[in-house]
Amino acid sequence: MEVAGRSVETFSERQRAQEELTLSPLAVRSYETRGRERAEEHCSVRTPFQRDRDRLVHSKPFRRLKGKTQVFIDPQGDHFRTRMTHTLETTAISRVVARALRLNEDLVEAIGLGHDTGHTPFGHAGEDALDAALRDRFGGGFRHNEQSFRIARQLNLTHEVCDGILTHTGDREPETHEGKIVRIVDRIAYVNHDIDDALRYGLLAHDDLPSHEIELLGETGSKRIDTLVHDLVESSEAAGDIVQGGEVGEAMLSLRSFMFERVYLGPQVLPEHERAQRVVRAIFDTLVDEPERLPPGEGELSNRATDYLAGMTDRFALAYAAALGAG
Repeated sequence: MEVAGRSVETFSERQRAQEELTLSPLAVRSYETRGRERAEEHCSVRTPFQRDRDRLVHSKPFRRLKGKTQVFIDPQGDHFRTRMTHTLETTAISRVVARALRLNEDLVEAIGLGHDTGHTPFGHAGEDALDAALRDRFGGGFRHNEQSFRIARQLNLTHEVCDGILTHTGDREPETHEGKIVRIVDRIAYVNHDIDDALRYGLLAHDDLPSHEIELLGETGSKRIDTLVHDLVESSEAAGDIVQGGEVGEAMLSLRSFMFERVYLGPQVLPEHERAQRVVRAIFDTLVDEPERLPPGEGELSNRATDYLAGMTDRFALAYAAALGAG
């Protein structure tokens, strides 16, 4: 026990010293975390944030992201993004920004890997359908960031990781600079890779893209991300906060608005969205009316049905609904 205890102490001492030498004063120190809801002993070879990262990677909600599409429902083809690939892209870009700003890469990585673990099947169409179902049946509501936060708490992740996951979208700002990075990079990632997917799917042609924004940010997704990352790093370094430059930030928001108008809520995807909403509603109503279909567990019926449905992959949800004669 003395040897093991000394190992923990030596590792943490070395990590503390290294972070004081290399991290910005604005960075969260790994051993200054506000802790976990349920106390745990420190790992002898990982910081608390590295432990959170590993806990997420080995979790079932993370693995199920590979079966949840980003924009298109069950598309034919191997190269369309899924929630898994989106999560990996967001996390990788966030680490680049964190390293450039001398912030805590391990914290950024854990937030990035966990931010979408609570997402429903069928993307935001599924999220909206589950939200409406919960409001109708229980007077509650659903937001994927809140579901991701619930999962993070179930995994007993650190306060800083839980906060970053909860606030990656919505009205609340993250408490840490690392959380603010993921919040902005999440949008950078999905706007750009969703453009690529929409072009591949045939919903958009290159000439449809807004010319001023494309000229400013870049013709391809990789060039746009490069421009946005450099701007984010340089603007944040100058401001002492995590911010985008005015012109570049406005161009990205304009592209995002364009995508909502033409792709996310465009007329071409309405049949798919309506199908997703029928499937989600049919499954949710069945689970609530026939709770014996739910896995054994404790807690409110609304939460149990939500957890089970939100955890479904697209194909499992489609098969489940088909077995019910819905969808």
